[in-house]
Amino acid sequence: MSENIHFESIVRFLLPSDLLDYFEITSVRSYKDKLAVHLSEKNIIPEEYSDQELLSKGFLPEICIQDFPIRDKGLFLYIKQRRWTVRISGKIITRNWSLAAKGTRF
Repeated sequence: MSENIHFESIVRFLLPSDLLDYFEITSVRSYKDKLAVHLSEKNIIPEEYSDQELLSKGFLPEICIQDFPIRDKGLFLYIKQRRWTVRISGKIITRNWSLAAKGTRF
């Protein structure tokens, strides 16, 4: 079993379950002083645009959220949010996320 698969299994217990409905874990890395979890938004069209044709156009720049430490290691979530283009208008849209709880920082 690779180290990444082992860490991914553990991380699934630490993250809110509904987060994994919309994001996939792309990698988990353990360093001396931190645990880095990389997440990418799944290609699930936002409900408010379900009646329109959208084209996935990659991701916005990755953001980093520092979460509560785990066993003296910082937990960093590196998140890539997907973006789409509305085919008819060319408008770029993203899902409206509130990724950081009050009092935390990107």
